Amino acid sequence: MYDTLSKIKADAWLAVLPEQLEQAFDNSKHGDLATWFNCMAALPTLVSTHTQLDSAAICIGTAAELSTLQHLQLHKNLSNLHPWRKGPYTVYDIHIDTEWRSDWKWLRVKDHITPLSQRTVLDIGCGNGYHCWRMLGAGAKAVIGVDPMLLNVMQFLAIKKLYGDAPVHVLPLGIEHIPAGLKAFDTVFSMGVLYHRRSPIDHLLELKDTLQSGGELVLETLVIDGKLGEVLLPEDRYAKMRNVWFLPSCATLESWLKRCGFKNIRLVDVTSTTVEEQRSTEWMRFHSLQDFLDPNNLQLTCEGLPAPKRAIFIATAV
Repeated sequence: MYDTLSKIKADAWLAVLPEQLEQAFDNSKHGDLATWFNCMAALPTLVSTHTQLDSAAICIGTAAELSTLQHLQLHKNLSNLHPWRKGPYTVYDIHIDTEWRSDWKWLRVKDHITPLSQRTVLDIGCGNGYHCWRMLGAGAKAVIGVDPMLLNVMQFLAIKKLYGDAPVHVLPLGIEHIPAGLKAFDTVFSMGVLYHRRSPIDHLLELKDTLQSGGELVLETLVIDGKLGEVLLPEDRYAKMRNVWFLPSCATLESWLKRCGFKNIRLVDVTSTTVEEQRSTEWMRFHSLQDFLDPNNLQLTCEGLPAPKRAIFIATAV
């Protein structure tokens, strides 16, 4: 990770990153951290040659490579990192059926972006790193993801321990921890983040600040149907989420990107989120999308707002 940042001349981040990580992994700040590290320590150290990063599930190993006891222990320790929200993964034939079919989003994105071969990629709000692995599988030279949720980072570290050494990293940080003016990455993804930001314009400018001149932004967010200038600002919750702020129309979001100085702006996909794409599973046993919609009208949230619809924009930083 430090080597990657050094190669892309991200010196400002290198200078502060050790302290950022020390603070993020402070045991006193999260009561479950020690338990999660124990789960990590109990994972087998065997590195399998059977891996696949270009299939729907990130695949590592086969059941035949583990003893029955090892397989049971592995299932237990991965289960102890519940809830698993982004995936799926298949680890030594243990299928982690995550809340989100994140592979569906990747299918909507992959054919529209500049090929990732030999590009250095940043994934903002990457969850447990599922898409980071898909980016690596698509040929990226190195991938760095950031996500402030420690459980997501621990899930990534568990998968990486099982996978083995790879130029992909997930850091327990938010975009606000990335120094201003970095301008270091070839491609930056922000998927499922914009609507959680109180200032969407500031988020777009922060994203632009991480990109080299000519670098590519891949932006995916919740939108509404509507004309230029139309935006939904929920009065309280949206689909039971507290931290949802601005849901623009596609025309409005395009205007925001233009105002922030992005060029070559393209809307490449608009898709309504379904209960088949986001749902409760054995690996995420809490409420999911089905519980957040109006049971009598799936086109509305339980608050009576338009049900989730997501758009993907591609744009170039200059």
